[in-house]
Amino acid sequence: MVPFSILDLSLITRGGSVADALRNTCDLARAADGLGFHRYWLAEHHAMPGIASAATAVVIGQVAAATRRIRVGAGGIMLPNHSPLVVAEQFGTLETLFPGRIDLGLGRAPGADQRTARALRRDPDAPDRFAQDVVELLDYFEPLDDTDTHRVRAIPGAGLRVPVWLLGSSLFSAVLAARLGLPYAFASHFAPAQMEDAITLYRARFEPSARCPAPRVMLGVNIIAADDADEARRLATSLQQYFIALRRGRPIAFPPPLEQGATPWTSGEQALLEHTLAYTFTGSARTIAPYLNDFISRYQPDELMVALPLYDHGQRRRALELTAELAGLPGRD
Repeated sequence: MVPFSILDLSLITRGGSVADALRNTCDLARAADGLGFHRYWLAEHHAMPGIASAATAVVIGQVAAATRRIRVGAGGIMLPNHSPLVVAEQFGTLETLFPGRIDLGLGRAPGADQRTARALRRDPDAPDRFAQDVVELLDYFEPLDDTDTHRVRAIPGAGLRVPVWLLGSSLFSAVLAARLGLPYAFASHFAPAQMEDAITLYRARFEPSARCPAPRVMLGVNIIAADDADEARRLATSLQQYFIALRRGRPIAFPPPLEQGATPWTSGEQALLEHTLAYTFTGSARTIAPYLNDFISRYQPDELMVALPLYDHGQRRRALELTAELAGLPGRD
């Protein structure tokens, strides 16, 4: 079985607080560490009432401190919002504090609406410089050359082999990751439309590098697992409500599940959900297993990044345990 990892948005639930969300993140990360998951990634989003991981590097540091062996990283840092030098310094610091455990995934989207992007002091042309900024960032991790006194240095950062991934939901980052010889993660858990084309293109065009000698593909999926398949389908209505609110332009705190039979959205929105959440696996471990195995067999990912979008933290922890069962993880505790 391929390695399984966890993507966490530090969900702020309706009736909960940011503090609750961050405590739950650290608790879930400790559980993932004990169960033997490979990585635990946090994502950068801004001004979202349901997401607490805006200061992503800070949260990564807390999660790394709360765990022992699992790799911890960003899935991802939205590079157009930041100076490449500052990102190199932040992740150089994290790698120095937690050697051999830090990952840096880079995205091209703002992770925010236009008004919030302006508040971030984001240059509207920054996405057009994404490739240039990635190359600049990679250079900051190269070893220092004391004879080159004109080079800007990332301290901490220089000489540290922080794994860098490119993230994407279209063909752009697939082509760039292939050209730069970087591992590639596709956001198929919420944007499946171009997944197959993107990973085919990436694998076909990949140029080996010192960082990544062979193509490496990570695919995102949602798993909403419970001991009872009907209960899992009820729990899935939290994610469905959340996505409908996003598409309506009114983001919300992550909501509790709907009562059975309630569907407060249109038939068009239902079709949108079925497309957007095509790679959401819902049910018991027994009912999910054949569909998940078919997905892995068909697309041959080198790793799965699993989001567990459940409202109740206890149910989220149970879903984590069932996902470990699906992955065949032996546990480390």
